[in-house]
Amino acid sequence: MSGQPIYDLFVIGGGINGTGIARDAAGRGYSVALAEMNDFASGTSSGATKLIHGGLRYLEHYEFRLVREALMEREVLWAMAPHVIWPLRFVLPFQKGGIRPAWLIRLGLFLYDNLGGRKLLPPTKTLDLRRDPAGKPLKPVFSKAFEYSDGWVDDARMVVLNARDAQIRGATILSRNRVVSAHREDGHWVVTTKSQRDGSTVTHKARMLVNAAGPWVDQVLAGAFGRNNVHNVRLVQGSHIVVRKKFTDPRAYFFQNPDNRIIFAIPYEGEFTLIGTTDRDFTEDPKDVRISPEEVNYLCGAASEYFQEPIRPEDIVWSYSAVRPLFDDGASKAQEATRDYVLKIEGTSEEAPLLNVFGGKLTTYRRLAEHALEKIGEAIGQKGTPWTAGSRLPGGDFAATAFEPTVADLLKGYPFLERGHAERLIRCYGTDSKSILGKARSAADLGRHFGGTLYEAEVRWLVEMEWAVTAEDVLWRRTKQGLFLTPEEAKGLDAYLGMLAAA
Repeated sequence: MSGQPIYDLFVIGGGINGTGIARDAAGRGYSVALAEMNDFASGTSSGATKLIHGGLRYLEHYEFRLVREALMEREVLWAMAPHVIWPLRFVLPFQKGGIRPAWLIRLGLFLYDNLGGRKLLPPTKTLDLRRDPAGKPLKPVFSKAFEYSDGWVDDARMVVLNARDAQIRGATILSRNRVVSAHREDGHWVVTTKSQRDGSTVTHKARMLVNAAGPWVDQVLAGAFGRNNVHNVRLVQGSHIVVRKKFTDPRAYFFQNPDNRIIFAIPYEGEFTLIGTTDRDFTEDPKDVRISPEEVNYLCGAASEYFQEPIRPEDIVWSYSAVRPLFDDGASKAQEATRDYVLKIEGTSEEAPLLNVFGGKLTTYRRLAEHALEKIGEAIGQKGTPWTAGSRLPGGDFAATAFEPTVADLLKGYPFLERGHAERLIRCYGTDSKSILGKARSAADLGRHFGGTLYEAEVRWLVEMEWAVTAEDVLWRRTKQGLFLTPEEAKGLDAYLGMLAAA
């Protein structure tokens, strides 16, 4: 291993926390490598409800620090990635004699409005559902509602953009490389990775290791590190269903259930409604997580309590499940376990420190990374200063409120695009859309049409710039075109990607 580079930092895990830490560290001048055993965001980070939110319901569990930090992050992240994050208004229907009294909801929303330095997002207001369009799809028993602000995010794209920016800033990014062993040797970590594509192994050296493997964080400690009786995280399954559009209003709904849980019903990809999430303990391997019949019935039943037109299992066009790795604080119920994150350092700089990342949520990933960099600086020496708050992710170099003008500019340069196609490109890639389209003057110039609004030019970009390998990577993580392609079209894409890989 003589002559081999010694990284300052080796990060295990290509979810939002791992890529966020790698990006922040690379931007400060640390030499960084990151290994993800599968595709980026293939676990928890693409299985969220896809919200940038303060967590209104966490106020009930007195998680004021977490809620304040999350509320403050909404507009920071929106400015950082206005292509994949945008504001969303939520309608919370209220029924007299319901789960929570009106005064408690008002108090919660007052705190929500004033706890986190809101500037651009509009404040809470009260709605008369007998007159407001938001009441149209709901049962007549709901005559009053509260409307408040939060944000929407394309979670998987947020992850891959962090990985891309980390690479742009000098990080070595290894997708589909599993860490099979890690041990200390002569004051460094010696880490061995195994390619999931060809089985080859490579050994790396680093001054410090970050274990940000999400639901697999304990598995990494047990497997790669050979530890026994490891138990730091509580695995909680969350599942979502997608149905054909149930309402035309651009706002989302926040529904309270008799079991004290809440679910959201959110406009999704133009033609659909996303409903979720569930919250139940999970004891199996996270790679095997699937929505259960009980969860399907729960989500359908809970939404049907509010919508005039019931939601039935046969209405579901897609579903997804993921496992949240919550720090195990001994809470009795899955929904009561803390959503806050915990960072734990093991070892000194002389013996090569290890930072374990437990828990966390999408909204607070940037702050988690900053806190991780504080600990990294204390352990191996500080480089640079916090910088991500005023930064932009790739493609996000336009004003938070300038989505429409950015679409109009793309259509001006590429008038052959249909408006819906242009909007999707800007939502996925922002100003990078022009790099994808290049010198195209017609749809034919974009190459093979795979279905939906997916063309060869975009697929090649995803392979070359964003580590896409399979049809699933392209259709369900980099884009959501899987909702629009037929099974035959998806097979055609898979065959094409196989041909590219073999070339």
